[in-house]
Amino acid sequence: NIGKPQVAYKETIQSEAEAENKYIKQSGGRGQYGHVKIRIKPIQPLEEGAKLPKNVKRDEGFEFVDSIKGGVIPSEFIPGVEKGVKEAMERGIVAGYKMTDLSCELFDGSYHDVDSSEIAFKIAASQAFQDAAKRANPVLLEPIMKVEVVVPEQFMGDISGNLNSKRGQIESMEDRGMNKVINAKVPLSEMFGYTTSLRSMTEGRGSATMEFDHYAVVPANVAKEIIEARG
Repeated sequence: NIGKPQVAYKETIQSEAEAENKYIKQSGGRGQYGHVKIRIKPIQPLEEGAKLPKNVKRDEGFEFVDSIKGGVIPSEFIPGVEKGVKEAMERGIVAGYKMTDLSCELFDGSYHDVDSSEIAFKIAASQAFQDAAKRANPVLLEPIMKVEVVVPEQFMGDISGNLNSKRGQIESMEDRGMNKVINAKVPLSEMFGYTTSLRSMTEGRGSATMEFDHYAVVPANVAKEIIEARG
């Protein structure tokens, strides 16, 4: 199989939103009941030396805050809420990519003595999260690469123009022996096949290296193309 390499896009939110969901199912015998109110927002970096409060759990790109007071949701159902949110994050909102860098607070809800179960709370939380995320200004994130291009001086103009056309940001230019070195940050999606095109633009005398640098928000026009391609 030969195909275009895939880019590991991610999704995140840019603002705060709340949602409430009640999952009630009655079918002969025992029913299902789960009711949650959640608040989501972009994750905030911890200040140096600060510790997380006991009601906060944080792992890679996700924070879960349990603000339930007075047992309005019994503690045995709270892991179900966290699982429901994590599963919804895996599925994404914008184009089906995993979501990251967000905090979810469970601050209210209710339960039923007989019908409540962990699975009911998981479903309620998953649906509430999807509802909140759609209203929290969701965006696509793309990997940005740190690129170093070494070329003879006469090709400088062509190469820097080409990097700009790839949505690249040139950060510095310096001398290295007889050559020029261009340092730039360029989206990974624009860099496939770059070595081949660089050689043809520099008569085989240019070379490039790249490494991952960070994730950044995809511009709206590019995001639209990605979303359409994902169907």
